[in-house]
Amino acid sequence: MVSPAIALAFLPFIVTLLIRYRHYLVLLYRAVLVAWLRDRLTGTSREQRAFQYVLAHAIPGDPHHILQTFDQWCYHCEHLSCVGPDKGRIVERVLLERAPLRVLELGTYCGYGTVLLAQGLPPGARLYTIEGDPRHAAVAEKVIRLAGFSEQTVELIVGPSEEVIPHLREKHGLVNANLVFMDHWKRSYLRDLRLLESHQLLAEGATILADNVLFPGAPHFLQYAKTCGKYHCKVHRASLEYFRAIPDGIAELRYTGTH
Repeated sequence: MVSPAIALAFLPFIVTLLIRYRHYLVLLYRAVLVAWLRDRLTGTSREQRAFQYVLAHAIPGDPHHILQTFDQWCYHCEHLSCVGPDKGRIVERVLLERAPLRVLELGTYCGYGTVLLAQGLPPGARLYTIEGDPRHAAVAEKVIRLAGFSEQTVELIVGPSEEVIPHLREKHGLVNANLVFMDHWKRSYLRDLRLLESHQLLAEGATILADNVLFPGAPHFLQYAKTCGKYHCKVHRASLEYFRAIPDGIAELRYTGTH
């Protein structure tokens, strides 16, 4: 049994840890515990609850207002792992600069990033978005169509990214992508980037944007991007979606086409 004196000796250390990591504890509470409790109390998922909120408060056919409504939900109701407005501005700026005609998104989730990308596409462009979870894809489909984007502009593909990527050309007509946005499982970033390379799905000069490379982090992906010689790589530092006190960032890679 630990004596009171030893317990008191550790008290300042424990208090220091709680203060230092308080924002991460709040994230754990909001993103995990609150969602778990409400899932069981309501019988619906937080993604479904978010869509019901968007359906009730957003203006149909207005992508910008739909994103704002998502942001309101995430700030004031429950946390969703969407790219959010802070990093969303980085994505919007890159879209404006690159004006890509063929865009690939890995990780549709609720459709937030999809709507963000689709509203910034130039005329005649097409967005292919891949979601591995059919439940999330069902929500995203409704969000995308609520925002006013047709299947001719946005094609939602349901299935694991490692199974879908090798068949994008023959099954979906994607010759190669001018821009790729990664926002799925971080441990899959490097695997899927190398799949895109091996199947020649990256146009020369293509831009790859990868979210959450600092938190929760994708160190192997970043190391590969910086050392393989195929990319010019930089990280745009920002904050975690809906948690300004937690540092995060988006990696921007420019594919040089060299090996």
